Amino acid sequence: MAHNVYIYILIMFLVSYAIRVLPLTLIRKQITNKFLQSFLYYVPFVTLAVMTFPAIIEATQSTLAGAFALVVGIIAAWFGGSLFSVAALCCTVVLISEAFLV
Repeated sequence: MAHNVYIYILIMFLVSYAIRVLPLTLIRKQITNKFLQSFLYYVPFVTLAVMTFPAIIEATQSTLAGAFALVVGIIAAWFGGSLFSVAALCCTVVLISEAFLV
């Protein structure tokens, strides 16, 4: 059975387009519900976290090194580290951890 790639692309386009256009057409006034406002505020952060955390652990040769770098990165960010310094620290932790673990 032959699959038509163009049909799949069209369906993906329609779904992506509908997700972006429907809220603009259905919601015309400002959202005043505090729960909905806070939910929509945190959606990008949650989406980024869901994509990033598994990649942090699985991108290294050793899962333990990735988990260790994740913990160190969270602690460094908690204490006010900049994005660059936290990323550099995590990379250094992975490099050192993998040198000793392998």
